[in-house]
Amino acid sequence: MHLITERTLREFYETPGNEASKDALVNWANHVKKASWHSLAEIKQDYASADYVGNDRYVFNIHGNQFRLVVLILMVRQKVFVRWIGRHKDYDKIDCKNI
Repeated sequence: MHLITERTLREFYETPGNEASKDALVNWANHVKKASWHSLAEIKQDYASADYVGNDRYVFNIHGNQFRLVVLILMVRQKVFVRWIGRHKDYDKIDCKNI
């Protein structure tokens, strides 16, 4: 997969208070760049807790579900776009399908 907007992840974990997410986000990004997903089933083989929320958006739990990551995955093009990363408590305030 080609990971677009990886910089967003770096900016997040470099923000004071979010440092705990760094290792998990770096590991997630490295894994995604090696993956070749074509379906939710393939994503779930790697990340059992990943969820499809509609409109090509997928949600990943990061660092023991302390953080949530919303990405847009274009399977045919093999591209992953980071759309949102934040604390679990802030996740309920966003519209995942349209972010």
